Amino acid sequence: MYIRKLKSHKNPMDLHSKTPFWLVKSGLVQSFPSLKTNLETDVAIIGAGITGALVGYHLAKAGVKVALFERRHAGMGSTSASTALLQYEIDTHMTQLAEWFGEAKAARSYNLCLDAILKLQDLCNDLNISNEFQLKKSFYYASSKRDVKSLQKEYELRRKHGIELEYLEKKEIEKQFPFSAPAGLLSKVSGQVDAYKMTHALLGKLPEMGGSIYNQTEIKDIRYHNDWVELRTEDDCQVRAKRLVIAAGYESQKYLKQKVENLNSSYAIISEPMPEQDFWHGNCLVWETARPYLYMRTTSDYRILIGGRDEKFYNPDRRDRLIEKKAEQLEKDFTKLFPDVPFKRDFQWAGTFSETEDGLPYIGESPERPLTYFALGFGGNGITFSLIAAEMIRDLYLGNANKDAEIFAFDRKRV
Repeated sequence: MYIRKLKSHKNPMDLHSKTPFWLVKSGLVQSFPSLKTNLETDVAIIGAGITGALVGYHLAKAGVKVALFERRHAGMGSTSASTALLQYEIDTHMTQLAEWFGEAKAARSYNLCLDAILKLQDLCNDLNISNEFQLKKSFYYASSKRDVKSLQKEYELRRKHGIELEYLEKKEIEKQFPFSAPAGLLSKVSGQVDAYKMTHALLGKLPEMGGSIYNQTEIKDIRYHNDWVELRTEDDCQVRAKRLVIAAGYESQKYLKQKVENLNSSYAIISEPMPEQDFWHGNCLVWETARPYLYMRTTSDYRILIGGRDEKFYNPDRRDRLIEKKAEQLEKDFTKLFPDVPFKRDFQWAGTFSETEDGLPYIGESPERPLTYFALGFGGNGITFSLIAAEMIRDLYLGNANKDAEIFAFDRKRV
């Protein structure tokens, strides 16, 4: 028997400031009890945010009995602070991924994300929350002239692999947007969603499929037996499962010795609701080539959300002290691009954000932990990665081959 004890923390990791917009907007959508007795299940899932909810839903739909354990309330970790831009575009360019992992894997990773956006749309329709999802275009513009050549190469490689997008030069950008940029890529398929609402819609379906969710239930240690996993909670309840899934978001590093994430502090502001209108070209998602990047989207009630100004540290007190300053900077960034849009700030917040060295998620099994699957969808399009993880973990558990698993494996090697 292999035992892995975890450090017990009375307070969960501080993932966001006090007033993330989605949590204020929707409040406590539904509540679940804490675990008070011993439990046996097919798959135990640590984490009940958007990632855990997607994994649990896909497994349960395949007839697998699942139980989710959340140390807070479901969805109230980083999910409630997510700005939820759904992009096929990974933070690392396809051209760069092609150099590191080969062109076929680079293109496949992008196309998997593109397919995931459309699957998320179908899923929202199935959950009767189609109003929480909007299919959008995405505009990715060059922050400076030195980025033009890389955008041209990126455009050519994406088109080669079947991705629909347009290359816009400066004059074309000025016709479609109120600002100027040296070049940009206008992609046909992107999306946006209320991740907090979607999480609860997924979780709400689990009980009728035989699944269960437990709030305020922290796992204090994990014991691995030959063909089953034993979890122990803070209240000393035992959970026996055939497999374990770790979908704890940015708190997942504590389950691994291998360093897989770099923590940052990120900032966002959102306007008051405005009259229905196109603020810019199709109210598409907008982001830039600079790193860290500025990005923006609208909401279903015609607010404008702006995010960025990331800092490379994890320190909740220091992060939150910067909120007002960062909010003012983000508002100035927006006004510089869209001087005629009357932006009046309504909410501002900060959150912890994680990324990987190569921009790809970690999905599947790690040699560090037997009988365990990881769903670590880090990066700017973490929700699309989470959908991919849900499908892969379902296939792995059912014993079905998944040809894409090696792209996101823990032991992936650069060429």
